[in-house]
Amino acid sequence: MEFKDYYKILGVDKSASADEIKKAYRKLARKYHPDVSKEADAADRMAEVNEANTVLSDPEKRAAYDNLGKESAYRAGQDFRPPPNWDAGFEFTDHGDSAGMDSAAFSDFFEQMFGRAARAQRGAGADHGGTASGHFRGGPPTQQRGEDHHAKIELDLRDAYAGAERMLTLRGARLDDNGHLVNEERQLQVTIPKGVREGQLIRLSGQGSPGYGGAPNGDLFLEVQFKPDTRWRAQDRDVYQSVNVSPWEAELGGPIQVTTPGGSTVEVNVPAHWKTGRKLRLKERGIPAATPGDLYLELHVVLPPATTDEQRAAYSNMAKAFAQFNPRSAQ
Repeated sequence: MEFKDYYKILGVDKSASADEIKKAYRKLARKYHPDVSKEADAADRMAEVNEANTVLSDPEKRAAYDNLGKESAYRAGQDFRPPPNWDAGFEFTDHGDSAGMDSAAFSDFFEQMFGRAARAQRGAGADHGGTASGHFRGGPPTQQRGEDHHAKIELDLRDAYAGAERMLTLRGARLDDNGHLVNEERQLQVTIPKGVREGQLIRLSGQGSPGYGGAPNGDLFLEVQFKPDTRWRAQDRDVYQSVNVSPWEAELGGPIQVTTPGGSTVEVNVPAHWKTGRKLRLKERGIPAATPGDLYLELHVVLPPATTDEQRAAYSNMAKAFAQFNPRSAQ
């Protein structure tokens, strides 16, 4: 997937105001619109221009896109994979325009960066999307519910086991009186429910945009993602935990002590002659629920370092005892 330099596509500076972006878009639209353009690649160029404008004309998308550029110097056309949870903590407003988006009209880059958030907004607002009431005939509504907001948040997997109270900082953006981008932050105290899963939406009622004419505010939907952790990972309600064992524990077997993501220490019995790739299943030790997930222990053999004469002698004796063993014979 190629990185898209939206500023370069529109031919504007990164400090461009909203008016400058609008003027650049209109100029290019007149040049490349397929209905009037004689350029051979007009349709493709127009699609690029529309996509760039979709991002840069939206303060929230633009702020998230700019933040990505701060993390590393990406260049147009460069092979690109977004960092994990690159947009965590950014708050997006469901303006309603995303509901009609045709994913085929956007590049893979856009879909990877913003398509997921748009789909989550559509799913979250499906039951009560910004409805309006009390319209004057031919005039503006007298009441309109506030728009919903969406943000991705990163939690520790352990939060799913017992629930938690977390102070979260969400980043948004707006335009000042001169049309320049202004970054904003707000903090919210959030209750994380026990048993929350990755991808689940936590709804905070009334924390979206203000309503119009006395109508209720929109809601804020927080999409849960777990922070990358070398100790464990989740798949739905099942959890996979990496556990190191010594060579003698793996071959001879026996009991070992393991601390689970839930914080408890359990004794498990390692079967003798442990083979790489096998897993130990601890039933119902995964993420809690009416039907809890399971915890799978993935055992990895770790060789102790030989730093003393006694330890080096032990390795030499092992080499003599297993002289017939060739670890490369199976390759």
